[in-house]
Amino acid sequence: MMNCLQSWPEPVVRVQSLAASGIQAIPERYIKPPSHRPLSKSDFSLPQEVNIPVIDFQNVFSTDHRLRDEALRCIYSACSEWGFFQVVNHGVSHELMKGVREMWREFFNLPVEVKQEYANSPVTYEGYGSRLGVQKGASLDWSDYFFLHYMPVSLRNQNKWPATPASCREMVAEYSREVVKLGGKLMKAFSMNLGLEEDFLLNSFGGEENVGACLRVNYYPRCPQPDLTLGLSPHSDPGGMTILLPDENVAGLQVRRNDSWVTVKPAPDAFIINIGDQIQVCTSKIASSRPF
Repeated sequence: MMNCLQSWPEPVVRVQSLAASGIQAIPERYIKPPSHRPLSKSDFSLPQEVNIPVIDFQNVFSTDHRLRDEALRCIYSACSEWGFFQVVNHGVSHELMKGVREMWREFFNLPVEVKQEYANSPVTYEGYGSRLGVQKGASLDWSDYFFLHYMPVSLRNQNKWPATPASCREMVAEYSREVVKLGGKLMKAFSMNLGLEEDFLLNSFGGEENVGACLRVNYYPRCPQPDLTLGLSPHSDPGGMTILLPDENVAGLQVRRNDSWVTVKPAPDAFIINIGDQIQVCTSKIASSRPF
């Protein structure tokens, strides 16, 4: 078992390199079963103008109780009805958001031998990757990624953070710090909505110094047969929550509500918030007694 965890069961193929090779048909490993393939517009049962809620987050801590209560009510409704919402006016610099997108695009456009210096393994998944799991012959997603730990500090290994582009390590540190702050504020809002002390959920996840936080950057190369595969297979996020910075040019994220899939339309300069399995489980009983 230990030997299995030290390396991948097969040679790792970089999807970006595969896409750049000029192939006209994707390898069988990436073809999804018919029931898991992307849906066409005719398959959607909800009107296409439906979108996940967009919430003005600056009002959550407003001194105007009317604005604060309305913002909290919107968050509560979004969490209970969707499990997803977008936040604008969240306090993270728009320039930083733009800069970190551009920096990671620059990284993925580096020569493959440079990126290979950060190739990951199943031991921690930290670094440059193209697959998950050690099952031999597994169905693969049409994407590459970079994964790293940020919190707690004991797990942080900045040697695994790319040294190229030159701005990468500094920008990753600044971006992660700001997003962790936003996560703490969201935890406070969730706690307030549940009638708990503001720091209840944050403390449940380890407090400001020990909360877990990691960063995953997904890269989706062009695909010659996009109707046969997915960049990321359907899943739920196992952590507390995901704070997603979407590509401002491509609306690719879909969320499931009841029996329908909805394509998220990213709002300008917004983060997409996904309630993870852990928060769903630990708050479900508390939420059932909330008056909203």
